[in-house]
Amino acid sequence: LACLLKSGARDSVHSAIRPASIPVPRAQRFSPLPRCARAWLVLIEVDNLAGGRAGLQLFDGLSFTLRPGEALRISGPNGTGKSTLLRSLAGLTPAMGGASRMPPETLLYTGHGDGLKSALSTRENLAFWAGLYGDASEHTLSHALERFDLTGLAERRIAELSAGQRRRASLARLALSARPLWCLDEPTTSLDPAQSARFEAILAAHLIAGGGAIVASHLEVAPCTAELDLSDYQARRALPDDLFAMEDVAADEAPGQTRRGTL
Repeated sequence: LACLLKSGARDSVHSAIRPASIPVPRAQRFSPLPRCARAWLVLIEVDNLAGGRAGLQLFDGLSFTLRPGEALRISGPNGTGKSTLLRSLAGLTPAMGGASRMPPETLLYTGHGDGLKSALSTRENLAFWAGLYGDASEHTLSHALERFDLTGLAERRIAELSAGQRRRASLARLALSARPLWCLDEPTTSLDPAQSARFEAILAAHLIAGGGAIVASHLEVAPCTAELDLSDYQARRALPDDLFAMEDVAADEAPGQTRRGTL
């Protein structure tokens, strides 16, 4: 298995994607790892994790290990805790039990919100985030714009962009950071098929370079090598049906919310 799923969860393992024509990103600032070195390295280890929101426990007994070059898709119906899990791993929502362990400066999180200022242009927004990560050079910004097909929209205000264009501008922030573990909540929302394929190619190149990803999505994401259905880890007590809808309410994001790299 590309990812080790423990505690008796149901596995759904997809074939690994090996896109021979996808180049490793020029701006990738962590060194690609040889395959022989990846077997013993761990990006994140989750041990018997439990989580919920507003005092309501949604899942428990969750354990897995993710290594360089691996991507795990978190699936499950609305209300099973997908967003809560990602926020817990990012340090935004306290866990109700168990633990997650990773090296420092490892995880980069993107949530439901775009995390962009509508009054600023695409370039100005990316320049802000690039400055937080320490490299706001023109080369870095141009690279991010090009990778996510935003060069022609660089000077447009975010308020003037379509939902899909705003999503691409949000995802372009991934090209500005060197953190190897991407933690992504519904990254392909509002993307058309061509742009979804473009994102999957970028994710595949990230994995080839030795990065990893945890992706919460109702849809299959091609580079993900394993799937974890969070409904297999539902908390061992009944919850009223009307409370499940609370899980997918988007939380406002602000810079500096977490030490683990919130976008």
